[in-house]
Formats: sequence, C-alpha cells, structure tokens
Amino acid sequence: MQVLRSIEALSTLPGPLALAVGVFDGLHLGHQEVIRAAQEHATQHHGTAVVVTFDPHPAQVLRPGTAPKLLCGPRHQQLILSQLGIPCLLACPFTAETAKTPARDFIGRLVAAARPLGCISVGYTWSFGHQREGNIHLLMELGQQHDFAVYGVPPLKIDGDVVSSTLIREAVSKGDFAKAAQFLGREHSVFGTVVEGQHLGRQLGFPTANVAVENEQLPPLGVYSVQARIGTEWLPAVANLGRRPTVAENADPTLEIHFPNWSGDLYGQDLEVRFTRLLRPEMKFNGLEELKAQIQRDIDMALTPPAAPHSPRDTHA
Repeated sequence: MQVLRSIEALSTLPGPLALAVGVFDGLHLGHQEVIRAAQEHATQHHGTAVVVTFDPHPAQVLRPGTAPKLLCGPRHQQLILSQLGIPCLLACPFTAETAKTPARDFIGRLVAAARPLGCISVGYTWSFGHQREGNIHLLMELGQQHDFAVYGVPPLKIDGDVVSSTLIREAVSKGDFAKAAQFLGREHSVFGTVVEGQHLGRQLGFPTANVAVENEQLPPLGVYSVQARIGTEWLPAVANLGRRPTVAENADPTLEIHFPNWSGDLYGQDLEVRFTRLLRPEMKFNGLEELKAQIQRDIDMALTPPAAPHSPRDTHA
C-alpha cells in the first residue's frame, strides 16, 4: 500500500480519485462502510480509492491531556488498511495550525490536487475544518460546485448500538473481547515493536518478547492467552500485561509475550497481538519459585482449549 504524507501528493495518483475521509481510529465496521463506498466508486469509474486520515489523531493535538488511547496506531492502521485492499493512504499531518484551516479551504486543496476528484465518502455525522464548521451539507454544496460525488454514510447499528470507537475502547478496557470483535468485524489486536527488556523472563526459564505498543487501548492487567503474529504466521502464546509486582514493580504496565516451544531473535520486529481470553488477574507471589510454578500453569492453561459449554442431555423419548 502506498502512503502519502501531503495533500499535494494526490496529484501523482491516476484519477478519478475516490476519497474516504475520516479519523478512522479502529477501522471498525462503521468505518469500513465509509471506505467501501469509495472503493465501489473507484471500481465503477476505473479510478483510485484513497483513505484520507490524520496523523497524529486530532484529539492528541487539540486536547492532549484527555485524548483517548487509540484502537490502532498509525502503523497498525496501515496494516489493517492493506488487509482491506486499500491501494493508497493519505496521512495528513495534523497540527494546531491544521485545526484552524477553514472547511472550504481543506476541500479546495483536495479538489486542486486530485486529477480529478471523483467522490468524497464520509460518515453522515462527520464534521471537519475550523471549529467543525464543515458537515455533510457543506460537502454536498461543494460537490455540486466542483463536480464531485458525495456519499454520506449513515451510522451503523448492531443490536441497537451505534458502532463507535468509544464503545469499542470501553469494551476492550473491560476485557469484553467478544463485543469489541462484534463491532470491529475482526478480533481486537494491538501492535508494537519488540524492545529489549531486563531479561527477567529468560532468567526464570520463560523468555519473553517485550512489546512497545503504539499508544493503543489495552485490556485490564492480567495474564492472557493470546495469538501473536511473527511475519505471516500466527502462533499461540501467553501474555503478561502488568507491572511485575513479584520481581520489580514498574510504574507503567508492560506487555510481555512468551512463545511456548518456539525460539528466535525478535528484537526490532513488529508484533501484532490478539487477546483471546483472560487466564488470571495479575498477582504478587512469595518468591521466584512460586512465580515460576504459576507461569508453567499459565502456559498449560493457555495451550488447552477452553471446554465447550455443557448442553443438558435430551430427556425426551
């Protein structure tokens, strides 16, 4: 997938361009509907579909003290978009000055750069530009003026809930992976680079990969059964998400992944990690031997599939 870093770089792409515009944190099923509208337009008109988003997330610039954790950081977002078949991403740099851009000027830059602009697809309630002055009605007015189509995609509801990044973050923060997956259209995962740690796991006989996550929403602290992708292969693993109170309590939680029956050098590699189920909450043990025994039990439990729900036996003759 090609990644552009400026609006003007759109001029290098074969038109007509079909732009799906939004923040797209999480790339959940609602976001995918917006993107699909642009993909379909590009296919019908033999053009190029482009996802247009902002880096960093606008909330991190406008309200850094209260900005939420991300569902997918920039590189994770690129990975998911490539899996969705998107040929190009425009990651517009977002600054305090960017936030002051009038809505008409922002669209005008897209129109001027595209060769030509075929359509813009957005969520129907999306707002943009200085003081959120831009909305679907202004976008439709500008579409008529500059001869591009506009798709305002209505909110997607599942079981009465509007699919949103906020609800997914809440689900992940509570460890409700089933609900998060229902809204995402895939299993929730985090993404980061393996960095060097203190080698405590290796000293205990259970070497771990310490993953520096891209400021993404994590579940509650604890030990989890996970799947982690090394290259193109998904492997079963055990994850400890916590402060390691038994050995050296950290101020910030760390994510450590142990791969049973696998060895290799992962430093500097990117890992995508899917949480599947909680094995136990984080605990403090009375020494390293007790900790080692519990780690082995955690591994055995992680590698044992959960029992199927019990079904009452049919008593009818």
